Amino acid sequence: PVLSCGEVSAGASLLFWRALDAARVMPLGAGALAGVNYPIKREDTAAELGFERPGANSMDDVSNRDFALDYLGAATTLSMHLSRLAAELILWTSAEFGYAEIADAFTSGSSIMPQKKNADACELIRARAAKVATNNMGLTTLLTGLPLAYNKDMQEDKLYVFDSADTLLVTIPVMAEMIATLTVNGGRMRAAADESFVLATDVADYLVGKGLPFRDAHRVVGQLVRKCIDEGKKLDELTLEELKAAAPEFDDAFFQVVDLQAAVERKDSYGGTSPHQVAAQLAGAERRLDGMKQTVEEME
Repeated sequence: PVLSCGEVSAGASLLFWRALDAARVMPLGAGALAGVNYPIKREDTAAELGFERPGANSMDDVSNRDFALDYLGAATTLSMHLSRLAAELILWTSAEFGYAEIADAFTSGSSIMPQKKNADACELIRARAAKVATNNMGLTTLLTGLPLAYNKDMQEDKLYVFDSADTLLVTIPVMAEMIATLTVNGGRMRAAADESFVLATDVADYLVGKGLPFRDAHRVVGQLVRKCIDEGKKLDELTLEELKAAAPEFDDAFFQVVDLQAAVERKDSYGGTSPHQVAAQLAGAERRLDGMKQTVEEME
């Protein structure tokens, strides 16, 4: 399940590699705590069993569950991102927003309102994140204060790890299929952006480019927004005369600044939201995911 961390963010994928590296260490041969009295070859055993290497410290091998904590840490981060994505989908697909529609297979009808479609799968995924986070804290608490080396308390680690794994084995494929079948209402989203003042910062930056200090540009644009609200206008409906009355730096280039498509394309800094940058990030995420899949296949 932790494999899908790479589908969420580059930062989360680092947790995958950390968890995987910890799981590659073989504790077999450590004895109860101090190694054994026999001339065993732990490296050979590790290779035969598919581990990368044996643990370097026998006492540490039997007294810690760091590999399980690393897994639960990655699982918690992944579940948190899935929960946040689910919350966004619940909001975006509500009647008030209408930015998208979830396929019927992942929803249910209301018990009382005939017209309502409940985002059940999203709500359950959002809730399951609490269980995974609780498991992470549970194992951490279980290990707190334990003396060296092995203690019977540690046999309870399966409760937290297996439950989290079972949870992710359900939530990940459900979210993936839900996103794949999601219907996006681009027209509604564009209309919502057009009805708001999302480009106010772009206008302030435009004035800065004309030589106005940002603090002054911020004030000017704030006053223009207030004027639009009072008069029921949008920024692009202001006349050049009205604009110049607010600041003489305005010229005809202003009307290109308040074009939504142009505004999106201007966000072309690394990690930005321009189509070019989004495509690059998607390609990077796909490469990371392919690398993770290849690593797992090689281990198998």
